[in-house]
Amino acid sequence: MPIIVNLDVMLAKRKMQSKELAEKLGITPVNLSILKTGKAKGVRFDTLEAICKILECQPGDILEFRE
Repeated sequence: MPIIVNLDVMLAKRKMQSKELAEKLGITPVNLSILKTGKAKGVRFDTLEAICKILECQPGDILEFRE
């Protein structure tokens, strides 16, 4: 898949666990795991916005395009 999800990288940089991010987002850890592993078919902009606010980053820090 050419879209790479670097959510693990940002979590590590912010010293935050997935469980904590899931709680702050109001989603289940399972749904966050699906997003982190790149198995999600899409992500809502409001979810992406919330992730960026919580992790104090830009969407490009989380999503990357590779051929």
